[in-house]
Amino acid sequence: MSRITTPFTHDSTAAEVIDGVDLTGRRAVVTGGASGIGVETARALAAAGDARIVSVSSSAHLRSDVHLDDLHFEHRPYEEWAAYGQSKTANVLFAVEAAKRWASDGIITNALMPGGIRTALQRHVDPEVQKGWDRFQWKTTEQGASTSVLLAASPLIAGVTGRYFEDNNEALPNTGAEMSGVAAYALDPESATRLWDISETLLAG
Repeated sequence: MSRITTPFTHDSTAAEVIDGVDLTGRRAVVTGGASGIGVETARALAAAGDARIVSVSSSAHLRSDVHLDDLHFEHRPYEEWAAYGQSKTANVLFAVEAAKRWASDGIITNALMPGGIRTALQRHVDPEVQKGWDRFQWKTTEQGASTSVLLAASPLIAGVTGRYFEDNNEALPNTGAEMSGVAAYALDPESATRLWDISETLLAG
C-alpha cells in the first residue's frame, strides 16, 4: 500500500491546511473548543464558512439573575423557578462572553427565547401550576424552532453576535411589566466574564 502524503509538514497550521476549502453549508461540532487544539480547530473551520453557536434561553431568565456567590443555593432557600431562571440567565451570559472572546475568529454566538411551546418539558410541571399558563400565546413546535434556525443559518444575522432574540427579532429591554424582552443583568459584560471564569473553575475541579 502506498503511503499517503500531502504538501503539508510538521510546521503547517490548521489555517494553512484548510486554506481554500469551502465548508459553507456543512456542520462541524468541535468538543473542547474553548482552548488548545479545539479552539484552533474551531477557528480554522470558522474561516472556512461552520461557526455559529446558538444558546437556547427563555423568558424565564426574567425570574432571576445569576447569583454568582451562591450558584448552588447553599446559602439561601432553594426555589425551583429561581433555579430555572438563573440557568436561563446563564445561557444568555454565555452568549455575551463567548461573543466577546470569539468574535475576532468569526464565531457568532447569540441567545434566544423560542417561545411558549407545548412539549414534553411540561410533563415535569405540576398540572395545577400549568393552569395559570393559559394566558400565554402558545407556539407550534415548528414556530418555536424558527428563532433558533434563524440564528443558526440566516444571512440576516451575519456578523451579529452577543445578542438575545425572541420571535425572530432582537429582543427589546424588559420593562418589568410582562414576561418578554431581555433583562439588563442578562447582558451585563462583567457578570458574563465572572460566570465564565467560575464555570471554568467548576469544570476543572
